Amino acid sequence: MITIKDSVHDHIEVKGVAEALLDTPEMQRLRHIKQLGTVQLVYPSANHTRFEHSLGVYHLADRALSHLGVEGRQAERICAAALLHDVGHGPFSHNIESLTHRHTGKYHDDVEELLAAGAVGAVLREHDLDPKYVAGLVAGEGKYGQLVSGELDVDRMDYLVRDAHHTGVPYGTIDHERLVRELTFVDGELVLAEGNVQTAESLLLARALMNPTVYQHHVARISKAMLRRASEGLLDGSDVTAEELRRMDDHDLLVALRTTPATREFAERLGNRNLYKRGVWAELSDVPESVLEAPHREIVEFEEEVAARVGVEPSEVIVDVPPKPSITESSSRVVVNGDIRQLDRQSPLVSALRTAQRNQWRLGVYAPRDVAERVGREAVESMGLDIEGALVSDVRRGLRTTLDEFD
Repeated sequence: MITIKDSVHDHIEVKGVAEALLDTPEMQRLRHIKQLGTVQLVYPSANHTRFEHSLGVYHLADRALSHLGVEGRQAERICAAALLHDVGHGPFSHNIESLTHRHTGKYHDDVEELLAAGAVGAVLREHDLDPKYVAGLVAGEGKYGQLVSGELDVDRMDYLVRDAHHTGVPYGTIDHERLVRELTFVDGELVLAEGNVQTAESLLLARALMNPTVYQHHVARISKAMLRRASEGLLDGSDVTAEELRRMDDHDLLVALRTTPATREFAERLGNRNLYKRGVWAELSDVPESVLEAPHREIVEFEEEVAARVGVEPSEVIVDVPPKPSITESSSRVVVNGDIRQLDRQSPLVSALRTAQRNQWRLGVYAPRDVAERVGREAVESMGLDIEGALVSDVRRGLRTTLDEFD
């Protein structure tokens, strides 16, 4: 057993198969992948990594298993899955996952092949653990997969607290110790025990508050979109494949972008925080359903059309359409008066938070500062956005590139 000092959970004791997995190349790679991707361009201290988050998830899983009375080989499987749950992440975490998925059909939790091969596969087999079964737990399969990936998973409990700690915002602070302590299984479903509606609400509220403040901050959105566009250019303008891109770390990707002529300008802009500006920042009600449901190819056509109208390169227009608002945590299950109930049927907070989330949703169109306003006007017309209020160019609003962008 080894003990590791952690910034969130203090001391974490790592033992058994998890200790053996810790120094595999697949786990050590996570030291070089930032948990929040480009959010560090908004919150400079948000430099924590997937490696430390994985340790935190392992720690909370181990605590939950002790409380639930799960021991032996089953506990080893779950602990291995908790530690390995992020080894499938590409560089900058979720920032380019939609791009690599279009090319490979794989998300970060599709790790069966990765766990079966190399050092990880060898360690799992040495401990008499089936890599395929562990990969299923990572994907949330079965009764115990709910602990690793589900509405009440320990992944969410760790990242909310950890992200709040490293960004310095208070909104993600939750009582994760109580959450872990109150977990129980009823008829194979992972639920919170009687008397914990407010405990479940705290998880929901924390996620709802972190979303606009950290995860969907407009500067984070712009930098993520630029990184995706640069990565698309890397696949189109070099010999790098999507599978190779998926296995890079942050440093690998930045070097590749800097050394590829087609992506060098994006790399310089991201490196110097010389970001595109908002030409459009449209509310959900302003956006036609046809745009919300448009496949990637149609979004590219919007970008090309707007670029042609303004007379700029297609790479200088980025249309950023996030998924429709959803609150995964609202389906968390809680025992109330002996019955299992979904949180959205028990808590009046859910309806209010859904309304808030819809009000916070924005479609963005981004371009270099000198053309952002013109791009915005053409984008409103091209995409059929309803109101003039959607045109809120950062340039026209007089936002500066310094501290104003943190507000």
